[in-house]
Amino acid sequence: MRYKQLDLNLLVALDALLQERSISRAAERVFLSQPAMSNALARLRDYFGDELLTPLGRQMVLTPRAESLQQPVREILLRVDSAVVAPSTFDPATSMRSFSMLVSDFTTTVFMPLFLRTLYERAPGVQINLKPQARTPHEVLEEGEADFLIIPMQYVSSLHPCVPLFEDDYVVVSWEGHPTVREGLTREQFLQAGHVVSSYNSGNNRYLPVLEGWFLEREGISRRIEVTAASMAALPSLVVGTDRLATVHRRIATHALQHLPIRVWPTPLKIPKLVQMLQWNKLRESDPGLRWIRDLCLEVGAQT
Repeated sequence: MRYKQLDLNLLVALDALLQERSISRAAERVFLSQPAMSNALARLRDYFGDELLTPLGRQMVLTPRAESLQQPVREILLRVDSAVVAPSTFDPATSMRSFSMLVSDFTTTVFMPLFLRTLYERAPGVQINLKPQARTPHEVLEEGEADFLIIPMQYVSSLHPCVPLFEDDYVVVSWEGHPTVREGLTREQFLQAGHVVSSYNSGNNRYLPVLEGWFLEREGISRRIEVTAASMAALPSLVVGTDRLATVHRRIATHALQHLPIRVWPTPLKIPKLVQMLQWNKLRESDPGLRWIRDLCLEVGAQT
């Protein structure tokens, strides 16, 4: 099918090329042979009068024209997927659809077990793909790599709709054999201690602190960080046998108390509550399956 001399089938190939910046990886992404993808790139170059991808050393980079096409092409395909390809109705009892959600290990630990149990009861054929927070969340959403984000309020994009899902506050965890933190935790002890913290990879090996770390840095509060881990849920186990402290969500600490020799203290510094948000792409608002999953998330969030 052509529109103003452009073969619309080429838009799928163009999107893959712009995302992967590699002919071979783009071919794998859309299940084409490498020669077929090379032919598609040649036709796209001819239509746009631009190289689109050019070699730079061992890599391929986008031309300025190609960069300007990235978001519009992705949005076009998302609109087609939502308005044309996606079913007009959704029956949870019989559906075999798959949905993807970008979540942290915290959300996986405290929210997902109840969500998945409830989902299994009502929609046993529906599949859920939980994606790690390895890239900037809004980019994953806009590229269609995730149907939903479950992230702190501070990290949501203003360009897409979102709703509060659930809240949690922060506590400090120490080993039960800590030599000095015995009767309580003071601000001075907190600031003088070594800390175990978590961070996440936002892409290009750039690691960002989680919410409590972001807040403390913004307030100019400095801690002596001795261990950094990619998992919030693992922090309580990492202080055992040491005099280090970890600041974690209360639900993580409560879960860890069941099987670890730790003690839990109120934070001696005022840290705002975590508000976990559910966010989805504005271009897919009309998808009945996504609406059903969203409503289920909100129902479970109210019980979390």
